Amino acid sequence: MPSLKVIRTQDEVLVVVCDSELLGKKFNQGKLKLEVKESFYRGAEASVEECLTALREATIANLVGSIVRHAVKVGIIERSNVLKIQNVPHAQLVRF
Repeated sequence: MPSLKVIRTQDEVLVVVCDSELLGKKFNQGKLKLEVKESFYRGAEASVEECLTALREATIANLVGSIVRHAVKVGIIERSNVLKIQNVPHAQLVRF
């Protein structure tokens, strides 16, 4: 089940989503490094639909794991903007 964190400020909505089983892990591939720190990524358990709803409102997003595939499928993330580090998908989103 995905872990979802939404942080709202006056001007921004930061959405952080990752697969719960990836929390606390580190991934390295060549020059690419990804550390799924619990202090940043841990949020509340949520359904994929809840995560996609939050992502539609996001001005900034950070995604790790299976949610990336879902976000690509519904057009939130472009497939060409997805990195895979040790076969773990990672994407970031910024909306202006």
